Parts: sequence; structure tokens; C-alpha cells
Amino acid sequence: MQRVRLSSQQAPVLKLGDSQMTLSPKFRLAVIQSSLMDRSSDIELSLRGEPLIPGLPDDVALNCLLRLPVESHTASKAVCKRWHLLFGSKERFFTRRKEVGFKDPWLFVFAFHKCTGKIQWQVLDLTHFSWHTIPAMPCKDKVCPHGFRCVALPHEGTLFVCGGLVSDVDCPLDLVLKYEMQKNRWTVVNQMVSARSFFATGVIDGMIYVAGGNSTDLFELDSAEVLDPAEGSWHPIANMGTNMSSYDAAVLDGKLLVTEGWLWPFYVSPRGQVYDPRTDNWESMAVGLREGWTGSSVVIYGHLFVVSELERMKLKVYDVDTDSWDTIEGPPLPEQICKPFAVNSYDCTICVVGRNLHLAVGNISRVSRKGSSDNKWYFSVQWHVVDAPDNLSDLTPSSSQVLFA
Repeated sequence: MQRVRLSSQQAPVLKLGDSQMTLSPKFRLAVIQSSLMDRSSDIELSLRGEPLIPGLPDDVALNCLLRLPVESHTASKAVCKRWHLLFGSKERFFTRRKEVGFKDPWLFVFAFHKCTGKIQWQVLDLTHFSWHTIPAMPCKDKVCPHGFRCVALPHEGTLFVCGGLVSDVDCPLDLVLKYEMQKNRWTVVNQMVSARSFFATGVIDGMIYVAGGNSTDLFELDSAEVLDPAEGSWHPIANMGTNMSSYDAAVLDGKLLVTEGWLWPFYVSPRGQVYDPRTDNWESMAVGLREGWTGSSVVIYGHLFVVSELERMKLKVYDVDTDSWDTIEGPPLPEQICKPFAVNSYDCTICVVGRNLHLAVGNISRVSRKGSSDNKWYFSVQWHVVDAPDNLSDLTPSSSQVLFA
């Protein structure tokens, strides 16, 4: 069985179907476009005499214009030449927002068509609740959406898609793609040391960790590795000590938690491992943590929350001191949100994307009850639902990530 590999040279990825792409067995890459052709800076300098908004200084006007929602950009481009220059390119718009210091959340949903299996990214503006698209990843359709693992550097506006599985030959991949929101494009970066699918991922101190998963010979892996995004190369770390694929993973207190989850018919308790990068050491997960981990997780307020796929889809939180789980106050997940889920969070907000890309946004609050002797935080959740448009009704989520831009 052959492994599908890509060149480690970083190169921009254009949209699928572009005539300039070259074709490898399963992936299409683009030729490099010269930045010398971009004369937008020269054009802007020549238009400096024309105010962005008459009667306002340019810095104040720019601060106003950079708040416009993306769906209004097409109409805004027709106002004048300088507005056309600002709104004519998502790359330019988001670059200027970064320069000014805007940090609004955007939810990136990796989804697939329920009938055809075709994969695509849909992006929800969590400020204006409008949906958008980004350039397609350079993958043909014959991949298993669940085999990929996605991880983000949220405040850098960067998203990584690692590994994956060629579904018609069950061949795991060592592919790594990077999406940068400011540039609105994908690049191919250095491959992982090992091809893998259905593995664990997490970010600790800006470093991207992957562990376990399925290998090219279809056996589970015990290997793990780390990527320094600034350096751009992968390095092995300590083996997990057990061969396992991952159901879910989280980063808590500077450690990577990996669980394989409960497997039907539930005869055997799930395994779980915990990695500490400070000691480069793995240890077995506490019994209560791994046995109660029955859904998809997020970390908020320094606590591990799980949207349970059992227990009436209630939200629960892990108590480190007692190695137990507590159901938090508030209603269960709204009934409009159907499995499978893709879960992520920002600040004190949890985002649960369900089938048809309907979204439940949960605001989590915490209180320390007066008079209690345990000095324990108590949590509650309030949900509201954001319905997706009809044109997304055939999509099922596989993963979601929050980026700020």
C-alpha cells in the first residue's frame, strides 16, 4: 500500500479546478503567484487625497469601515475607489483589521455533504451570525471527513488540518495544511513524521501536538510528535505507552488529555492517556475522568466540560479533586441540535454545531456559593439556537474551530 506524500515546500493552494494546478494521486497543488503583481499599496498612496468618509479623519473612518460585516462588502465596493480597494480583497480587509487590533470570533466548520461525502469549510461570523465560505482545501472527494484532525492558533487567525484518510483504499495521510485568515488561503506545510488518521491533537504554549491514531498498516499507533509552527518542522516526542486511536482530546493545565471513548458493546472500560510536555512523559488517565468522558469536550474557566452524547445531552464538568463529573445547572442541549456534534469554545461561550449546521451557543456562568465549605465553583448554562440557512441543510459537521480576526 503506497503512502501519498506532498512536497514539504510551502506553496499557496488555489481553488480546486484551477488550470494551473498539478495533480498528484489524491491532492492538487498550485504554482506560486508572484507578490510583485500586487500594486494595491501604490494605488492606495495615489488616492490618499480622497477621504475615506468626508468630514472624518482617515484613522477614525477606517475604524468605522473595518466594522462592516463581510456580506455588505460587495455593495460597499461601489462607493468610491478607496472603498473598492479596502473591500475588494478579504486578504486586505482582514490584514487591516489585524493592524488595528480587531479580534472578533469566527467559527470555522469542517463539514461534508451527507449524500456525496464532498468536504467543505463553512464559516460563521459569530458577531453578525452570517455564513461565508473560504477557498477549498486541495483534497479530492474520496477522503473520510472524520479521519482528519483540525487544530487552531485562534489569536493568530491560523488553522491547521492534519493527517486524514483516503477512504477508497483506507490509506492514512501525513498531510498538513495551514489556512491563514488574514491571507484567506491554504498552504501545504511539512508533513508529519508518521501518516495517521483518527488521532489526538492539542495546542500547548503555541506548539501543536498529535498522538496515536491509525497507521498505514491499519494498526493503532503509540507514537506522538510535535510541530513548532514558527520553525515549521515536526519532531517525535515520547511514545504513549499504549496503541490507541482517539475519540476526543483536550488541553487542561498544560497537559494533553487523550481518550479513546466508550466503544460498543461497552464491555471494556475506555483507555486514556495524559501527556506532560514539561517532562515529556505519558501517564494513565484517572479512572473517573476517562470513564465519565462520554462526549465532546471544551475547556472554559480552566475546567473540562463535556457535551454528553448520553445523559439527555446535558453539559457536565470534571472535578479534578474528586475525580468525578458534575452535571451543570441549566437545560440540556436544544432539541434542534442533532448528532453528530462539532464542539468548540471561546471566552466563556461554548458552540455546538449539529447536523444541518444548526448552532447552539451556550453562555456558561460560574458562582461560588456562599456558606459552602468546599470552596467549589458551580456552573450554569443558558442556550440559544442559531438556525442555519436552507442551503446548508445537507451538510454534517466533522470538526469546528474558532479563529479571531
